[in-house]
Order: sequence, then C-alpha cells, then structure tokens
Amino acid sequence: MPELPEVETTRRGLEPRLAGKTLQAVKVREGRLRWPVPGNINAKLAGKKLLSIKRRGKYLIFDFGAVYQIVHLGMSGSLRFIEKNEPPAVHDHVDWLFEKGITLRLRDPRRFGAVLLTDDPANHPLLSHLGPEPLTCDFDGKYLHEACRGRKTSIKNLIMDSKIVVGVGNIYASESLFAAGIRPGRAAGRLSRAECEILAAEIKRTLENAVKAGGSSLRDYVAADGELGYFQLQTRVYGRDGLPCKVCGTTIKKMTSGQRSTYYCPSCQK
Repeated sequence: MPELPEVETTRRGLEPRLAGKTLQAVKVREGRLRWPVPGNINAKLAGKKLLSIKRRGKYLIFDFGAVYQIVHLGMSGSLRFIEKNEPPAVHDHVDWLFEKGITLRLRDPRRFGAVLLTDDPANHPLLSHLGPEPLTCDFDGKYLHEACRGRKTSIKNLIMDSKIVVGVGNIYASESLFAAGIRPGRAAGRLSRAECEILAAEIKRTLENAVKAGGSSLRDYVAADGELGYFQLQTRVYGRDGLPCKVCGTTIKKMTSGQRSTYYCPSCQK
C-alpha cells in the first residue's frame, strides 16, 4: 500500500504542474471505488482553480477553494499525467482535464482507492482521527514516549498505528527500528525516553530518505511521472530474511507482527 513517502512523492510530482490551473472537467468511467465517487463531482469542481495539493498521512487533499477533493490511492492506485487523448486502459477509472491540455489519470486495479469531496478536510471522518505528521515538530521523542507509556502492544504495531503517528508503513517501521537498535516485538511501554528519542529521530530520517529516493517499488506504485520508486533497494532488514545483516553479519530473522511480516537482526536489535 502506498504510504507517506509514496504519497508525498506523488504530491511533489503533481503540485508544480497543477497548482494555479483551472480544472475543466472530471471524467469518471468507474465510480465504484472503495467508496463511490460522488456523482456531482464534475458539477462541483469543473471551472474551479486548483490552489494547492497537500498531504495528510496517505491522503492527498486538492484545494479548490470552497471545496476540497480527497484522493486515497488504496492498495494499487496511482496518479499519472497522460498524453492528450491517450485511450484509457481497463483499470483507468477517473480523468481530471485541466487547462493547457494537462490530463491527470487515476489507475486503480483493485479499486481500493477513493475520490471524495468535502468542505472541511480537518473534520472529515477519514482524517479527523489521525495522529501527528512524523516529519513535523509535533512528532518527537517526548511525544512518542508519552504514547508508549503503559502500552503492552509491540513497538512496531504502535508506530504503524495512524492514530499515534501517520505514514509509518511496514517497510519504514522495520527499517526505523533496525536503525534505532530496537526489536520490533518489544512492548512499547518498556521503551525508555532515550530509546524513544532515538526511534523518533530514525523514523524521520528513514522517511526523509525514502521521499528522496521516490518511495518503494511495491506492486503497482509509481510516481506522477510514471517512474517506479526505489527505496526498497536500500533496505537493510526488510525482505532480507535468511541473508546476513549488512552491519554485523548475523542472519536476518523474520517474524509476524500484527499479521504483517517483520524483519530484524537478533544481534543489532535488543
């Protein structure tokens, strides 16, 4: 599933070309996504200027002034610029036709994504419960330590909980915990303040590096220019079970945590 780095990479690819442009029409070929695409979306958005594109967790927020469009890429969705009059493929469900011949297309083979409208993104049911953004000053070691106190859940599951902090997907949680030297199965409540300071810093660093690298090339994720992300090529533990640790040479182990595959080094992580 596209997470924070993938969605932020997409946002950075879209905004420079679309901000300030007038949307001429929205063409919906298949509206049966995770939630139905609003039937009045063209009437609501056509003729409006796109002011900006922001991100909240893994949601893109298109600001058209009095109305906002929320886009979620689901499991396999992608947004791409296409050539004018390029025929749609079977999984190309929505087109946004902007001025100057710019067309943005949503491809979503699994149809787990979403295209919704709202007049108040902060209070939308999908966004109102979200925790702080990890790349802001609202997320730090102090905050993380407070969130961990008294928690028996594993630290990996905790940092992947969007109510605690948004955008820390499975790859990024595994890599951040390795960098911090913390085993993913440890109870969150047993982490010290010092460990939380280190982990918060490593989460920021890992996500920043992933954004710079263009996200992770899992399944069908691509950036707005059609290029695959390649952060996965830089991983030190994720997907490397049975291989030697790049730091100490110990065999990387795999476990299941929260129904997700989790990777760690028995020697480097305590």
